[in-house]
Amino acid sequence: MQSKDDNVLKQSSDDERYAQLYQRYAPALFAYVYQQISSREDAEDIVLTVFLCVLQNQRFPAFDERKQEKWLWTLTRNKLVDHFWGTIRHPQVSTEWLSEPLYAGDGYNPEQTSLKHEEYTQLANAVRKLPKLQQDVLRLRFGHGLTSNEIGSVLEKSGGAVRMLLTRTLRHLRSFYKDQVQGSQR
Repeated sequence: MQSKDDNVLKQSSDDERYAQLYQRYAPALFAYVYQQISSREDAEDIVLTVFLCVLQNQRFPAFDERKQEKWLWTLTRNKLVDHFWGTIRHPQVSTEWLSEPLYAGDGYNPEQTSLKHEEYTQLANAVRKLPKLQQDVLRLRFGHGLTSNEIGSVLEKSGGAVRMLLTRTLRHLRSFYKDQVQGSQR
């Protein structure tokens, strides 16, 4: 029979393992979900639901590390599908644009805002010309702030391969953007 102290020690080691698991996988899972649904709150809710399922699954701790990772990703994709089915049945309208100020800064007048908007449009057009994988790498790195290794776990690539892809993508993007700017000045 286990003593009360043994139960407390076992519980604290389990808590530490789950905390480490969360710290290791949650950023990548969140970035993947957030990329798909573009709602920070919904993405956080989905990742939280995934980890609640982990806590409820009594067999999960017995899985080896690779099986745990695979199970987390599969569950995340399934929860994302559930979310999409729910939004199809109960569509919501975003009101986030209401909270944005009319002018981005105090020094922006309508003319400066228009010029900035034109620059953003040119950049967005250049990004849209990139292959989807390169767009995803840019979004995960600069939009979500993930490291190359975290992006690698999302895209199932090594950190070195992601760094190389990111370098090539930025070089490619600069070339597109430079061509667009030069073309619009002619």
